[in-house]
Amino acid sequence: MSKYRWWESQGPFPFTGFPWTGFSAFGRHRFFENGEIRLAILSLLADGPKHGYQLMKEMQERSGGMYRASAGSIYPTLQQLEDEGLVEAETAGGRRVYHLTGQGRRELDADPDAVRGIWERAEQCENFGKFLRPETIAILPWVSALVKAAMQAALRGDPERVRKILDRAKDELEMI
Repeated sequence: MSKYRWWESQGPFPFTGFPWTGFSAFGRHRFFENGEIRLAILSLLADGPKHGYQLMKEMQERSGGMYRASAGSIYPTLQQLEDEGLVEAETAGGRRVYHLTGQGRRELDADPDAVRGIWERAEQCENFGKFLRPETIAILPWVSALVKAAMQAALRGDPERVRKILDRAKDELEMI
């Protein structure tokens, strides 16, 4: 393994902990991978019955606003889960409220690591999302340019030197 390709030893998801890992620059194009929205909904329903809007709102809150579920993703998934017998719906207060069935609980319990991974990723975004405000978004072009320059410099030469420079910059920014 080359010292310039250290991430190869880090497994399939080497940038864990970075809030932007759910986005296309790191090989992913959406917050949820295939099948994960199903598990996320099932896990939220394990906490108690909810209607679609509550599910959308909770997903947004858990991701610090980085993921905003749409009706076009939640309601078809709920319908599919209902068709598969994993959730049941009843009308309460003029809304369809969904709850987990026994079969849905078994489906959820079949892969606890996947469920834990979904919410750990959401928590990372939640921690980062609190900083996304107009005054911070205004500096994103400079942050992006810095990341690009740092990556290019690491590829050209000494990654350890790049780390030291970035550590000094981080320390200086933290003093502001």
